Amino acid sequence: MRRILLEICCGSIDDAIEAAAGGAGRVELCSALFLGGLTPSMGALVEAKRRLGIPIMFMIRPRAAGFCYSASEFAAMERDAEIAVASGADGLVFGVLTANGRIDTRRTKQLRRLAGERETVFHRAFDVTPDPFQALDELVDLGITRVLTSGQAPVVAEGVETIARLMAHAGDRIQVMPGGGIRPHELAGVVRATGCRQVHVAAWTRRRDPSTRHRPALTFGGALYPPEDLYDLTDRRVVTELAGEARRRRGKTEDRRQRAE
Repeated sequence: MRRILLEICCGSIDDAIEAAAGGAGRVELCSALFLGGLTPSMGALVEAKRRLGIPIMFMIRPRAAGFCYSASEFAAMERDAEIAVASGADGLVFGVLTANGRIDTRRTKQLRRLAGERETVFHRAFDVTPDPFQALDELVDLGITRVLTSGQAPVVAEGVETIARLMAHAGDRIQVMPGGGIRPHELAGVVRATGCRQVHVAAWTRRRDPSTRHRPALTFGGALYPPEDLYDLTDRRVVTELAGEARRRRGKTEDRRQRAE
């Protein structure tokens, strides 16, 4: 039976709780999802491990804007990796490139070593490499478990053909997981077009925090000045919908296999 695993991208401990309650099979724990996901707090990881019964992948990304890091930034990534593993993370998610946009094999190898027996995921830094097939081969050689990709397109729906080619190129050497802008109604099409067995999705709703109501003109962010009384939270209903679609896809695949026999 072919199982479609649903991984939910989470920006907080409450996100992870909602994702698990909605039927996610795995979560990726981050912070600052507006910036593409940065390293979360260790407290969030410890609490997520205490409260969830599904695997938790831990993001190692010290800042936004590119993936070529200074020596001090990478040293911080190493320390975060060590502490996350010691705190029970089921795997590490990272992506390190050279200034020319290629896989930084030396630093990737080091993070892979720090992960030990845990899974490692090279995130969507992969999508800006100049030759994704060469990059995939390099990640195979480095022993990376999985690569997250939108097929080097802005969203998965526009990159499914490339993802399918990458999966064919990978074979059973490395896992290729589609992720990036997948909407609930697109899930079946992504699975059908790529033949994937796992997908990475974010599912949001807006929540209100009224604690700033006495000074609504004050903001604490950057130039975008987001409203201080609203925040995003994983929408359990959307996760449940996605999980149900994943189960339906599994059943249809099994029916086709039985008819073929």
